[in-house]
Amino acid sequence: MRWIGWSLAGAGITAAAIFAARRPFLARLLDLRSAEYQVSVTRDIPVRMPDGVVLYADHYAPRSGERHPTILIRTPYGRPSELGPLGIFEHTGCMLFAERGYHVIVQSVRGRYRSEGEFEPFVNEAADGRATVAWIASQPWFDGNLGLWGPSYVGYTQWGPAIDGPPYLKAIVPVVTSARFSQLFYPSGAFAFESTLRWIFLIDATNRHRQRLDPAALWRLLVLRERILARALRYQPYAHADVIATGATVPFFQRWLNDPDPQGDYWSKVDMHRQLHRINAAVHLVAGWYDIFLPGQLADYTTLVAAGKRPYLTVLPRAHTDLALVFEGMREGLWWFDAHLKGKRELLARRPVRIALMGSHEWHEMDFWPPPATLTRYFLQPNRGLDRTPAPADVPSSWFIYDPTDPTPAIGGAVLSAQGGPRDQRSVETRANVLTFTSQPLSTDLDVIGPVRLILYVCSDRPFFDLVGRLCDVYPDGRSINICDGIVRVRPGVGEQQADGSYRIEIDLTATAQRFRAGHRLRVQIAGGGSPRWGPHPGDGSPYGQGYGGSPIKQRVLHDAAHPSVIILPVMNNDPTR
Repeated sequence: MRWIGWSLAGAGITAAAIFAARRPFLARLLDLRSAEYQVSVTRDIPVRMPDGVVLYADHYAPRSGERHPTILIRTPYGRPSELGPLGIFEHTGCMLFAERGYHVIVQSVRGRYRSEGEFEPFVNEAADGRATVAWIASQPWFDGNLGLWGPSYVGYTQWGPAIDGPPYLKAIVPVVTSARFSQLFYPSGAFAFESTLRWIFLIDATNRHRQRLDPAALWRLLVLRERILARALRYQPYAHADVIATGATVPFFQRWLNDPDPQGDYWSKVDMHRQLHRINAAVHLVAGWYDIFLPGQLADYTTLVAAGKRPYLTVLPRAHTDLALVFEGMREGLWWFDAHLKGKRELLARRPVRIALMGSHEWHEMDFWPPPATLTRYFLQPNRGLDRTPAPADVPSSWFIYDPTDPTPAIGGAVLSAQGGPRDQRSVETRANVLTFTSQPLSTDLDVIGPVRLILYVCSDRPFFDLVGRLCDVYPDGRSINICDGIVRVRPGVGEQQADGSYRIEIDLTATAQRFRAGHRLRVQIAGGGSPRWGPHPGDGSPYGQGYGGSPIKQRVLHDAAHPSVIILPVMNNDPTR
């Protein structure tokens, strides 16, 4: 949609006019209630922070003689007025809210575009968010009802002002985000290299011209991006990939590499999940099954429930970069704000958890997550099989060699890329350094809903290595589609050592809601890495990103009766193998 706006502007047709004409269609597509108001827009409103730094905001206001609730959106990605033709996407979203009776304040965070100060990710968002919330409360058009909305980093900016927030902050909608960013950067000890590098490229490319995007910035962002990133993502040691991607060292990228301890001083300040019990606003979490934040967001839900809160959770069948995700998140936000900011409590009649069941066209509602399920075990078998029956004794182990100079690739999955999400895995599965274990065709549909775990018994000729596990849905035509996956960075102290020297390693494959159709097969995929999604492991204990290459690592997976390597699935319907 952004490309459409850019090209038509040169032809004398404004994208704003086109999207204005299409907003009613988009509203019907999203099942939004009809627009009620014309909207006026005031741009470049200065909002002074307590330390004197001025942040700038746009104000979308319903044209009426009444007062209305307010929605605040704080973003590092630019206000509609700062983005030129590319801002039509953000402008359309603000208009959809405002036309339905909401003031919308969209503010560029500190150090981004026209807003003053230095941008240091995460560090200033709590204080600046609280100051902006207080500024809104002082405005003559404010009616005493405030909500916060936004995806990704925009969602992160909601946590700070919501913790010990004022009573007029009544509802928040964090979309595909989490209060625990350290889990995103360091999943089970690995480093989320691809998503991190793509994000710093985006921040750099859009920061070259502080006032607004110009043609040179757009050319770099839209045309040269993949060419530059492809070179940077192949670079080793990857601690210097920021220079390849941006032309200079990026201080916060280096800090993330050098400060991996989630319990350390830096992440203890950045991660907000320890304070979620101090949020009194109504929370609606909107997640995606292939989203980079899914594990953290589900953990946030659990933390809120344990604190006695009543959060709502919606999980969409989306990856992080799906354009539809933002508009669907807006739909979820609108009814939540209508319920909590406009007093339409009847809208809360649905059950608190609503999830898309992938592999079907069904949505399921439930009272809590995860739902009760039968934990069903599929054991790794000889001849690369997968079965409910444990393997016999004296089965030979399976082995592969991971080469850090030619790391096993990752295709699709939870990455910050348009190539994320469900993808055919056959090109990866033909590699000699990838093991696959596949079941017989299912006789009936199998619904897997909840957390998925993979337990492996392994031996390695190094004390330092990575293990990647992946659950796939194998179609009758041979396509192998990734459903969920995970990684563990093994080092001394990780795993349970067995009497024979092997280690029992548990890999969290996150969670899913997937219908495996009759005639399909289950497949477990095992590898020693997944590049560039996770930074390649050099095979030693060198600091993150500092290792260069490294010699091959031999890894064995044991799957006999004494070493029952197994994938554990939460099954919600009858077991089709019995």
